[in-house]
Amino acid sequence: MEYKPHEPYIMIKATSKATPYQVQFTNGKHTALADTKYYETGGDAGFQPHELLEAALATCMNMTARMYAAKHAVPLKQVVTKVLLDRSGEEQVVFNCVVELKGKLTFEQKQAILAAARACPVRKTLLRGVRFKDEKLEKI
Repeated sequence: MEYKPHEPYIMIKATSKATPYQVQFTNGKHTALADTKYYETGGDAGFQPHELLEAALATCMNMTARMYAAKHAVPLKQVVTKVLLDRSGEEQVVFNCVVELKGKLTFEQKQAILAAARACPVRKTLLRGVRFKDEKLEKI
């Protein structure tokens, strides 16, 4: 797929590699690897699929916090976001999130940045619920 920056959406394409369970994925411009752990007979050469879900939320919260700080001239030096996906529940999964803000910030500035991070686009998307539409699957 050729990268076109003005497309309404960018599809992720995942292609299996020769190494068992290793997958290369791309949006047409950037490429990365996903894999499983050694004990699952993978090569441990990339992120595991659920880690990519965690990364999507963590990076979005981080970027959103930084954008808010820049827009409001808040002296934010660094943001560290940590996300752990808890799949132990039978009916629901839980994203446990921690946001660390670094810089000389007032309590009010911290609260405003944290509120912005909680309102990031990926979190909003996840809160809307999910359904799947499988197109063009090969028939068995």
